[in-house]
Amino acid sequence: MTKTATDRSGVRVVVAGDRGSGKSSLIAAIASDSFPDTVLPVLPPTLLPADFFPDYVPLTVIDTSSSLEKQNKRNEELKGADVVVLTYACNDSQSFSRLSSYWFRELQMLEVTVPIIVVGCKLDLRDESQQVSLEDLLEQLLEEFNNVATCIECSAATLYQVPEVFYFAQKAVLHPVDPLFDHESQALTDQCVRALRRIFVLCDRDMDDALNDAELNDFQVRCFNAPLQSSEIADVKTVVQQKVPEGINSHGLTFPGFLYIHSMFLRKGHPETLWAVLRNFGYDNDLKLKDDFLPVPAKIAPDQSVELTGEAVEFLNGIFRLLDTDKDRALRPAEVDKLFCTAPESPWNDAPYNDAAERTDMGYMSLNGFLSQWAFMTLLDPPCSLANLVYIGYSGNPAAALRVTRRRSVDRKRQATERNVFQCYVFGSKNAGKSALLDALLGRPFSNNYTPTTVEKFAANAIELIGGTRKTLVLREIPESEVSKVLSNPDYLAACDVAVFVYDSSDEYSWKKSRDLLEKVAGQGDLTGYRVPCLLIATKDDLTPYPRALQDSVKVTQELGIEAPIHVSMKLGDSSNVYNKIVSAAEHPHLSIPETEIGKKRKQYHRIVQNSLIFASVGTAMAVVGLAACRAYAVKRNSSA
Repeated sequence: MTKTATDRSGVRVVVAGDRGSGKSSLIAAIASDSFPDTVLPVLPPTLLPADFFPDYVPLTVIDTSSSLEKQNKRNEELKGADVVVLTYACNDSQSFSRLSSYWFRELQMLEVTVPIIVVGCKLDLRDESQQVSLEDLLEQLLEEFNNVATCIECSAATLYQVPEVFYFAQKAVLHPVDPLFDHESQALTDQCVRALRRIFVLCDRDMDDALNDAELNDFQVRCFNAPLQSSEIADVKTVVQQKVPEGINSHGLTFPGFLYIHSMFLRKGHPETLWAVLRNFGYDNDLKLKDDFLPVPAKIAPDQSVELTGEAVEFLNGIFRLLDTDKDRALRPAEVDKLFCTAPESPWNDAPYNDAAERTDMGYMSLNGFLSQWAFMTLLDPPCSLANLVYIGYSGNPAAALRVTRRRSVDRKRQATERNVFQCYVFGSKNAGKSALLDALLGRPFSNNYTPTTVEKFAANAIELIGGTRKTLVLREIPESEVSKVLSNPDYLAACDVAVFVYDSSDEYSWKKSRDLLEKVAGQGDLTGYRVPCLLIATKDDLTPYPRALQDSVKVTQELGIEAPIHVSMKLGDSSNVYNKIVSAAEHPHLSIPETEIGKKRKQYHRIVQNSLIFASVGTAMAVVGLAACRAYAVKRNSSA
């Protein structure tokens, strides 16, 4: 292991146990490498330097008092521990029994969940007739307390296994077993298996589902900086074939064999070996890729967004073709699960992703849905998107997978945009038809069943424009009850490319509510500077319209300087090309922006200021010309004289 094997700058070890169990002598012995004649009742903090153990991480060892008077101080130290060394005296059976009856109960009450090293001190004084089997002790304690990392016996007087106590304490923190091994099932955890599957796939360069001798050797060199001899590879294969027959095939070591080797490290008490592999491939103690392994490009302004680059989209197209084994241009649920089998979990199982993409009539994910889902995840959560790209096998430079777009305010000034993904906020009253608008984008049939939306919902799909250009449209439905809350955030509109206001064309309240929401959003845009194109969408065009709404809507749109309402009927399948119109509004960010009274006054003020500056500039220019003429006349008169 090297100094960069872990990100920790130190490990805090707190030693606790009964009075006379050997706590202070143990600490003094490790600090001085000798058995002291006299020891203070409670030692001050002891620092073991970084080079004390191979991981190059210093240890701070804290002694504690077992007296009731110092209980509060001891409890504070235990709560701040990275690892607890819990001592008992090997020559005192009562000291041993108090581990279960008192000390572990105390730690549970304090909610101390860090690893615990159980240490039997004074081994040199133990009566052999009272010998306790460490295996039995460990099994007994693990049944009741799952944070026991190991049990060890030592003697400070003879220095027997004293360094090992603190080595195991450090190892329990730097190389924890719990994320890797499930004690109940006696098997590797699901997250560990997923991480090892990703590593296996990355090492299987010829993609034949087995590691040949050259691939095994490259893996060994990468993780441990030492090649394997041919005889060593043969020995490994022999052991695996004996224990896991399916772990070896004609091509080499299969994934079951790869798993067996790593589980063997744990069973033999060497979690550091497995952690060396995991950390070499970028994993942290939570079995997720470390942040510094994922260079997510940073937005410098709220009105920027993050998108996949062409390189990343090309990779995803290839992954889709690879998973689509039956070539039906759709992924079954099992194929989507296989996609994320090398990730800690599938990011699409829960909201907002589980219901946001296009699927076929059979419920399978289409290529459109697949690519739109990735574009949506990148827009909403760039770190999650980049991490999952790497998990599923993206081997290019992670920094080249995502890009930050230009600010929306700059797009408005330049009257053009370079974005490929547009986010549209969908406002409107209850039962106005917002959800039907989202469903139709995903190609879902109209449903007469009405379920009020109580949390934000999303729908994402590709929209093909004239000329074959494709853009991804993300509709974000804002529940009526949440409008005040979301607009209280001054940056909320920064991420919006277009705001649409949906109203039931047959309902008076629905129209008035949409008009009110339009005014609020437009006013918020003027106040915050995040002015967005706005469109009105009149739904349920198959019903008898509310007469006043027809007149008012035209009047309102004329006053605000935006397009007339778009009339649709999702029930009849008449969408009036509404999604292309939304994308068109996003592509022309300087148009369809409502002119509110605040905006008009501000524009008038800027015009007055601008005219004043122009007049001032003209006056200054005239003065300069006049001064130059006077000087020329004076020079001419002097030369004549």
